[in-house]
This record gives sequence, structure tokens and C-alpha cells, in this order.
Amino acid sequence: MITTTRNLLKSVIAITLVAASLAAQQPTAPLFSQKTLDELQRVQAAALKSDRAYEWTAFLTNNIGPRFSGTPQAARAEQYVADEMRKLGLAVEMQKLKVPHWVRGEERAELVSWHGMTAGTIQKLVIKTLGGSIATPPEGIEAEVVVVENFAELERLGRERIAGKVVVFNYRFDRRLSDAGFGLEAYGQAVQYRSSGAIAAARYGAVASLVRSAGGSQNRLAHTGGMRYDPAVTKIPGAALSHEDADLIAHLAKQGPVRIRLKLGAETLPDADGHNVIADLRGSERPDEVVIVSGHLDSWDVGTGALDDAGGVAVSMQVPYILKQLGLQPKRTIRVIAYANEENGLVGGREYAARESSRLEKHFAAIESDLGVSHPVGILYAGRPEVGAAIEPILQILRSQGSGLTRRENGVGADIGPLTQRGVPSFAPWFNTRKYFDYHHTEADTFDKIDPDEMKKLAALMAVLAYALANAEGPLPR
Repeated sequence: MITTTRNLLKSVIAITLVAASLAAQQPTAPLFSQKTLDELQRVQAAALKSDRAYEWTAFLTNNIGPRFSGTPQAARAEQYVADEMRKLGLAVEMQKLKVPHWVRGEERAELVSWHGMTAGTIQKLVIKTLGGSIATPPEGIEAEVVVVENFAELERLGRERIAGKVVVFNYRFDRRLSDAGFGLEAYGQAVQYRSSGAIAAARYGAVASLVRSAGGSQNRLAHTGGMRYDPAVTKIPGAALSHEDADLIAHLAKQGPVRIRLKLGAETLPDADGHNVIADLRGSERPDEVVIVSGHLDSWDVGTGALDDAGGVAVSMQVPYILKQLGLQPKRTIRVIAYANEENGLVGGREYAARESSRLEKHFAAIESDLGVSHPVGILYAGRPEVGAAIEPILQILRSQGSGLTRRENGVGADIGPLTQRGVPSFAPWFNTRKYFDYHHTEADTFDKIDPDEMKKLAALMAVLAYALANAEGPLPR
């Protein structure tokens, strides 16, 4: 009886294993139908021929100009995008927000005393006040500078050698890393001094904080950007120096005391009105499910924000334009979002996610383009590892234009970050960022930096990815 039972159990186990093996061998239903894949090739071909995103970018940058939060240009840009989307027949909503309103004002810096100077002279410096900085006193600040390479050196010097002085953080943007195509990684290393330098310096009694620009330009341009304060630490003014002027100060400081005169007229005004522009191309079968395609509409007040991020908004706008041109309607709703206030607050992305918190399960995917306008080498994604395999059929199509790589990241976009953190599969174009940070947050971020052929490839990637996800036969892993 025991032998018979054992034999029976062996038979049951064997049958179970065979059944499991056969089930594993059964092909899973493809995420994209052949009809969708054929349509994706049409979408790609149409986008590679279209100049529409290029034209929209030209208007946003050349005609409207800088679009800093709280300015008339920001409001004009919001209305322009809304009007253009309405022309395509999309349902448009203006999500009202309260956004920070910071004004740069006067900014001037000059060296007034150093070893070997000619009597009666000064040396003018190229600076940009950091976003959110307080002003200097009306008469300005004149003080000795102390140069440090990093936070550790600041700590070693201590209050005795820092108090009453202007700290210059001379941390160098790693151009070798950037030249190898890892500009974003180089930026990530340098930007901590921009964002937190004033807090660290103030803890030791400094009267102002200057940082070597967190960017790659070697054309005596200073890179602006946001900075932070700690409520528990005295606020001091903060600004960025050009690479050349940071080198100048560091060189002179090795020879003897250097004094600087600094005058910044920055001002923080009451929060202003702003809007996320939200435009829906309604889905034919699952209209309650949403695929976001997006960029941020605001820019810094220097340059005209062509690379950061008018181009990203324009290629997002072109997705429904191409589909309308081809007479294609997605199964899910494709939602174009031009976010407000990414640069100095991230209000747009946070407020959208907060509003949609009870409907996030209906957000099928989110795409954001916000690292310039250059040839995309592929797709970045945030989410489960299986997402990479799921989008392989899309990559096969994009390989014909040299955009077939994929890489998994923890996050792929600042504005869609709150959605990513809540489990929404997220995507972004994967760029070689070798040159992007030469222009980022400077006066040189202007329309002439955009190559129309590279913009077409970016627009094609955005359109192919958005339409594919909107037509997927099943859910993405999440």
C-alpha cells in the first residue's frame, strides 16, 4: 500500500511538472499587435519628415522668450500651447497653480584687492544669482574670500577661518566625464554645491556663498539654477561664477588675501498664478486610461530655454499632431502636459500628482523629455525590470533611426517623478549629454542650438513610444 501510494505521488508530481513546463512554454500574448507595429512605422516616418515641433519651439523661444515662473512670458506661453492644442481638437484644461515669483534684479561682482594689483583698478567677474537667493544689503558686501574645493575642506577650516568671509566653492564640473557622454552624471556631482553651498557656508559664519558653475561651458558663462535654505541656518546670498572667474579667484587666493565686492538685488515676491496646460487626445477603447507625454514650459530668465525645455514641450505637442495627420486614434487617452514651474519649485509636477492621487491606477504610463534636444540613443525607463523586455518591439522599430538602446533608472524625469514614486511606469528619451551642460541654465540656451534633424528623431521617438503604449494589448508590469 505504501509503495502504491508512493508511485501515485510520483505520478502526480510528474504530471504537475510536465503541465508546468508546458504552461511555461506557451507564448504569452504579445503586448503590441501587428497592426499597431505597422502603424508605429507610419508614425515614425511621418515624424521624421515633420518640422512642426521645430516651428513651435521657434515661437516659444524667439517670439515669447524666457518663460520664468510668475512672468508675463510664462503666462503667454501657457496660453499659446493651450491654443495650439485646441486647434488640433484636443480637450484642453488649464490647471491653476500658485508658483514662486523670484526676481533676479541687479547682480554685480568685482575683485577690489589682491596681490600685485595695479592701484585704482578692479577686476569684474561674471556671475549669476542663484534662484531663490536673498539680496545683499543695498550697499552690497565687501569681504575677503576663502576658496574651498569641497564641503570637507570647508569643515576643516572651521568657523575661525570662515566667519565674515565670502566662501567660493571651487568644485570642478568633470568635463572628462561629460566628454564621455555622461554630462548628467557630472552635473549631479557638481550641483550639490549650488543647491546647498549657502547653507554649509552660513553654518560657519560666511556672509555670502559663490559656487563654480555646475556646467561645462568654457565661454565665460555662469550657470544659474535653484538653491536652498535651511530654516535653522542664517540665510546668506548665493551666486554662481563662470569657470574662468572661479579659476581667477583660486589663482590669486594662493598668492595672498583677495577681497570681493558683491551686490545682488534679488527679491522674492508673493506667489503668482501659473498653470499646467493639459490636453487630451481621447482614447477610442479605454479613454479613462492615460498615457502622459510631457515637458516643462517654464525656463530660467537667462537665455530663452530652447533646450530646457521648450523643445521637450514641442515634441510632446507633436505627438497628437502626427496622429491627427495620419488619421490614427489611440486606444488609450494620450495626455499632453506642459508643466509649470519645474525650474524653481516643481509645483506643476507635484500638484498634478496630488490631484490625480485617487486615479493613479488609470495612469498607464508617463513620458517626459527634459534633457535637451539632441539625437536620442534610446529609451530610459523607471519601473519593474520586466518593462525593458516589454518595450523591445518598440526598440526594434527605433533602431532604424539609431535609437534602440534601453536602460533602467530609479527616476527619469523631475515633473513625472511623483508619479514614478507612486508606481506609474515612466519613460524618457535617452540622450548623450556630452554637450547639453555647456548651455544648460545660461544665456546660451537659445533656439540656434537646436538641430532640426535631431529634433525630428526625438519627436519620432516620443510619438512612437506614446502611441505604442496607448495601444498596448495589456498592462505594463508595475
